[in-house]
Amino acid sequence: MAWTYETLNVGDKDSISKVIDDAVVRKFADVSNDNNPLHLDEDFAKTTTFGRRIAHGMISAGLISAVLGTQLPGMGTVYMSQSLKFRRPVFLGDTLTAWAEVQEKIDAKKRIILKTWVENQNGETVVEGEALTLFDV
Repeated sequence: MAWTYETLNVGDKDSISKVIDDAVVRKFADVSNDNNPLHLDEDFAKTTTFGRRIAHGMISAGLISAVLGTQLPGMGTVYMSQSLKFRRPVFLGDTLTAWAEVQEKIDAKKRIILKTWVENQNGETVVEGEALTLFDV
């Protein structure tokens, strides 16, 4: 659905999903310069609390950005701020679904406050937070 500020209502929500595999993690490491061996080196990761490689936390946050920019509110959204709480690790092979739900509309400035969260394939929340956007269309 192509949203306009006027058609958005408190409680509207949408999502986007992605499988987090080795290629995704390596591309993110390349773009971000975050080459922490916890994300890239299986032998190193085995020695950590997690026992295996985990994805960068900001990959999950990036999926929130994708929801906001392409689904809800969608085209014309300007991302102004985001709080994040990382609740669980994301392992290679996990399927993540990022969600955004309209919590409040600020009519005077066409701003929207959204609850944001990311779940793995088991329905467990891996990241949660709140976003503030400006709807510029």
